[in-house]
Amino acid sequence: MTSDRSQSGAAPVITRSNPFRRNRTVTPLPPQEAQRQGAISALAFQLLGGREPALDFLNTENALLGGRPIAVATRSKAGYVSVEREIRSRSVIPGDRHDG
Repeated sequence: MTSDRSQSGAAPVITRSNPFRRNRTVTPLPPQEAQRQGAISALAFQLLGGREPALDFLNTENALLGGRPIAVATRSKAGYVSVEREIRSRSVIPGDRHDG
């Protein structure tokens, strides 16, 4: 960190020396939740037609699922299964649609 004094002699202004330093107050996800989050994201990217459609689906509230799909899938194995089923029903890849 560096400090600079303003022309008026006021208190020093503190700037970050490394703007990319991680916020240490954020608790990382437990391993099982991180695995589910990564897996559901990868599945959505593959089956929904790329990054933008996947992000749109994963981050938009879904009444049928009871929340944002990324959060529902991350929270529990049952949530993951329900989001996976919904992704597969929306699949843009022929043969990967699983209705039911």
